[in-house]
Parts: sequence; structure tokens; C-alpha cells
Amino acid sequence: MLTRLTFALLLAFLTAGQVAAEYESRDDVKQFMDMMYSKHQFDKLQLTDWFGKAKKQTRTLEAIAKPAESLPWHKYRQIFLTDKRTRQGIEFMQEHWRTLQRAEQEYGVPPEIITAIIGVETFYGAYKGKYPAFDTLVTLGFDYPRRGEFFRSELENYLLLVREEGFDPFELKGSYAGAMGKPQFISSSYRHYAIDFDGDDKRDLLNNTEDAIGSVANYLKRHGWSPGESVTVMASFKGKQFAEYDMKPQYSIGELSSQNLFPTQPVKSSELATPIQLKIEDGYEYWLGLRNFYVITRYNHSNLYAMAVYQLSRRIKQGMRS
Repeated sequence: MLTRLTFALLLAFLTAGQVAAEYESRDDVKQFMDMMYSKHQFDKLQLTDWFGKAKKQTRTLEAIAKPAESLPWHKYRQIFLTDKRTRQGIEFMQEHWRTLQRAEQEYGVPPEIITAIIGVETFYGAYKGKYPAFDTLVTLGFDYPRRGEFFRSELENYLLLVREEGFDPFELKGSYAGAMGKPQFISSSYRHYAIDFDGDDKRDLLNNTEDAIGSVANYLKRHGWSPGESVTVMASFKGKQFAEYDMKPQYSIGELSSQNLFPTQPVKSSELATPIQLKIEDGYEYWLGLRNFYVITRYNHSNLYAMAVYQLSRRIKQGMRS
């Protein structure tokens, strides 16, 4: 029979969304640890110790089952397109203007786009996440079959990142999907796209705003950002039924016009775009996502996300001019 103290402790664990899972004794985890040893020369005893301490994050599994990107546009935009987020975005740009200008000069990405991404991701660094990164990735890698392969790859990258940067694997916290720091980079993105933008020989996305700004710009450039090009244009749809399209632009404006989709402002007929339908309160609104819009979706594979970044960036830019 449970004593009151034991029950209270068990309840506290459950309330916190953490459950002892004994991952180190599972065959699938043992196979993963063997891979980390043979492929990357990690110490077996250290890995066994780390996985023995890992706790299953039930809150993570609950959160990832209900992402904000599943909302309709008219509800999703209410989260990010607020007066407070716009106002603080203007303040962020003013405070870090020189760094943002330098990032634009080196990578071609406008200051308002960099600012909006950091604003959408972490409210300009204020909310970097409360989920323990290691436990989160272990949970998703081994107890979330739908995307287990992806998260095991991210766990592999996380352990490599910890070793390369000298982090304590149990100190880092982030999102329910394992994204970390001011710009919320997943482990593989941190390893491949984070840069030291202030010259202190560290790639610190956790606390260093200059590194975060430079890394976001580098990420977008590496994914094909085209300096000076538009992101998206609003469109009118005069057809009866909207067809679903891939995110990657692969139809010319001329071709889309023949399918009853027309830009509401001048765009070259040869420009490639992808049609976007967004649910609003009383129907739908239509947009044509151009190359740079697609690049933003490489940060988060969602048209809602990219549209929120774009529209927040426009608000911030307009606020800087007034």
C-alpha cells in the first residue's frame, strides 16, 4: 500500500509530466547507444548513465499531438499578430539595428524578417521553452512512433552538439519538439547553421542575441533566400474548387491564372509560385507563395507559420517607419 508521502511524490511526478521509464534497459535504446558508440565513439558507460536518468515526458507527447499549426488561420494569427508582439519587435529592431544591418549585408535577409522569426519563435528571446531537451528527444525518439526516426536522428545530433559545444545534456531546455535557444533551432540545425556572429569563438543561441540574428540569416540564405525578392502576394480565386498544392513553387503566375488564380498586384508572369488557401472566419483568403515564402517554410514546414512571420515582419517594418 502506498504511503501518503509516496503517493504525494508519485503525484508530483505525474503532474510535472515526467515518468521514470528505464530507457537504458530497452532493446531499441540499447541499439541506439551501440550506434552512438560505434559510429561516434561515445563512451558506453556514460550513455548508459544518461539514458538511465532520462524521464518520459508525457507533456511532450500531449503537446506534439495538438500543434498550433493545426488551427485555422484566423485563430493561428491571433497568437502571433498582436500589438504587443509588434511593439516589442520594433523595440528589438531598434536595439539590435546594427547587428541586423550587418546580417542583411552578409546574408541578404531583411532585418524585419529575422526579427519576425525570433519574435514568432520565442517572443524575441523571452520564452525559449521549458521542456528538458534530452528527455524530450528521448521520449519522442522512442515513444512517438509516428516520427520516431526523425527524432532519433535529432537525438543523435543533440548528443553530438553537446559534445562539440561542451554543454551539459541535462541543463538545456527548449520546445516540446526539442528546439532550443532564441531562434529555436533543432539539434541538426544548431550544428549545421548556427554561427558565431559576435566573434567570441562561441556559437551561443541560448543567450547571445547577435549569434541568434546571424544564425537565422545564415539559415535562410543557406536554404535559398533571394535578396530583394518578394515573399508572397495576395490573390483572388475565381474557380469553384481549390486544389491542394505542394509548398514548393513550381507553377508560373501565367499557368496559375489559367486555373483562375490571379495576383492582386503586378507579378512577372514567369515567376514561380504556389497557391495558398487560408481559412478565415467567413470563408477563405488566397495568396501566392513565392520562392522566399517557401524558404521561410523550411524553418517550420507550415504555410501558417510562414504567413505569420511575413505579416508580423510587415507590421514591424511599418512601425519602424512611423
